[in-house]
This record gives sequence, structure tokens and C-alpha cells, in this order.
Amino acid sequence: MYHMALPLIVLTFGSLASIMRYTRSSMLEVIRQDYIRTARAKGLREKVVIYKHALRNAMIPIVTIFGMSLPGLFSGAMITEQLFNWPGIGPISLIAVNNRDFMLLMGINMFLAVLTLLGNLIADVSYALVDPRIRLK
Repeated sequence: MYHMALPLIVLTFGSLASIMRYTRSSMLEVIRQDYIRTARAKGLREKVVIYKHALRNAMIPIVTIFGMSLPGLFSGAMITEQLFNWPGIGPISLIAVNNRDFMLLMGINMFLAVLTLLGNLIADVSYALVDPRIRLK
């Protein structure tokens, strides 16, 4: 675990900053809506207004970003593996490029395409958890 600290920091901090900015801008947009003022006027506590009303509606674009960050995480892991000299898909893909192993490169591209589809599927299913207007049937 000690040797995984630096690669973990490299993989998470890049995407964490953009997710925080998207969350902030989405929350600022939602807080100005009429239903938030109505919830405050009804006398609800601020914590309930923020977490139950505002955050649930602000999470819709964030779920999309999380879904699309799955393939980005793996492609970033390929670069991180190469930098930290870890065995994995990163060094294998570099060797495949140098040796012109097109079949392996197509397999790696297919793997990343499947991860993109899986990320979209996870985002679509999590919309039902975040947004009460969306139902799974």
C-alpha cells in the first residue's frame, strides 16, 4: 500500500479538480432556482434544502462526468503504469506500438471502447438513483 500512494494521487487529483468545479457550478445554478426559495420559505432547515433538494438536482451533470471518467481513468492508468514502471496494459501497449502488433492494439482499443459503453451504462442507471423523475422500467 505504501508504494501505491503516489500513483493513486496522480490518478485521482487530475479528475478531482474538474469534478469539484463542475459540482460547484452546478450547485450555484441550482441554488438560484425557484423551488429552492420555496423550500426555504416553507421553513425547511438549510441542511435539508441543500442535501435533499439542491444536491440531488445538481448531481445530474456530475453523474455524466463520473460515467465518462471510467475510460479516462484506465487510459490515465496506462500512462501512470509506464511512468512508475509497473507491469500492466500501459507498457504492453507501448511494446505493441513499437512492434506494430495491430491485433493487440485493436484489442486494447476494443477494451477502452467497452469501458466507454460500460461508463455510459453506469451513468444511465445512476440517473434513476439521483433524479426522481427518471424511472427504470
